[in-house]
Amino acid sequence: MTAEDLDARLRRKSDHVTVPMPWGHLEWCVSAEIGNSETMTVGKCFIDVGEANGRHYHPNCDEILTVLRGQIIHSWNDDERLMGVGDVISIPQGVVHNARNVGTVVAELAISFSSAYRKTCDELAEEPSERTTEPAAEQ
Repeated sequence: MTAEDLDARLRRKSDHVTVPMPWGHLEWCVSAEIGNSETMTVGKCFIDVGEANGRHYHPNCDEILTVLRGQIIHSWNDDERLMGVGDVISIPQGVVHNARNVGTVVAELAISFSSAYRKTCDELAEEPSERTTEPAAEQ
């Protein structure tokens, strides 16, 4: 790997892609669309106090979610679990899920996906969204 390869894959904080959402915002730093990976999508999800992202699933990848700050209730199909700082959940492809901030601060979640071409479907949608950095029913 050359220095040019390194520079192409390095993403500075100032270069992250921030996507405002009705419930908070997403911040993307790695994906095929961004141009620094052909195998993963990585970012952070920020959920405002009392808010939740829409229930959704990923038809083409698994997701790993780590709580970095705050407290959430995470749904998994029809079940829910309370999660706090340091808790990690591995969400298989196709599982309908979402996160609801039940804490007193903005919840900050690290999110990683097993595809650089992450797709997201709303719980009731028949077709996945092709967008990886634009708003979707995503975390």
